[in-house]
Amino acid sequence: MRPSHGDPRPDFPAPAPAPPPLRLLVADDNPVVRAGLSALLSGRCDTTVVAEASDGREAYEAALRHRPDVILLDVRMPGVDGISALPHLVRLAPVMMLTYSHETETVREALRLGAGGYLVHGEFTTEQLVRAVRDVREGRPHVTPGAARALLATLREDAAAHSSPQLPPFSGDPPPKSLSQLQPSMGQSFRSRFQLSTREAEIMDLIASGMTNQQIAAACFISEKTVKNHINRIFAKLHTTTRSQATAKWLGVA
Repeated sequence: MRPSHGDPRPDFPAPAPAPPPLRLLVADDNPVVRAGLSALLSGRCDTTVVAEASDGREAYEAALRHRPDVILLDVRMPGVDGISALPHLVRLAPVMMLTYSHETETVREALRLGAGGYLVHGEFTTEQLVRAVRDVREGRPHVTPGAARALLATLREDAAAHSSPQLPPFSGDPPPKSLSQLQPSMGQSFRSRFQLSTREAEIMDLIASGMTNQQIAAACFISEKTVKNHINRIFAKLHTTTRSQATAKWLGVA
């Protein structure tokens, strides 16, 4: 519709209202960490901290009272720790582990119990934290390089635990020592058919753990452009076009 002669303003539609900020609960026994995160996340237009807690029990009570969109949860806290509280908290809101702990068992247990992401302090910027929180709110997992390396260690331990038994030699075959050198583990034998280089295999492991190109670049000390080049070669060798397809093939479930 054209504006009237008496009104010079153009007839543009009103801008869409900005979405409400994500409401967060911060659970950490360190008051300095809590205060820092609250100041950081409440000073933005897209996030706000609605409650704080110093242990798992306080976090559960605060979550019941405030119903946050996402809970940021530390691992080690006095009283009820984060891992113990996690199964109860995930029933109330998505949980992002935000901690200094990146031990393999801790990362694996947190993700097994339902954490939507695992961020290690010192491995992310404010913008990356906010993006990770939004991803977890939408059901997209997010881990920082330290947590991803812990997951990788678990994958490799599991692969080693399922190594193939040695086959007895047939009559006329080479001596047993030679045969043993030709019998790699099941994981190595299966993956060798893709003919990935050592670096490509490392990057494919990181892709399978859920890391983004940016996180892979940081973990491998290479540029994102180099990561993309590696991924293009990996996709070609695995005859796939997406990360999910490549991961399924790499893990032997496709």
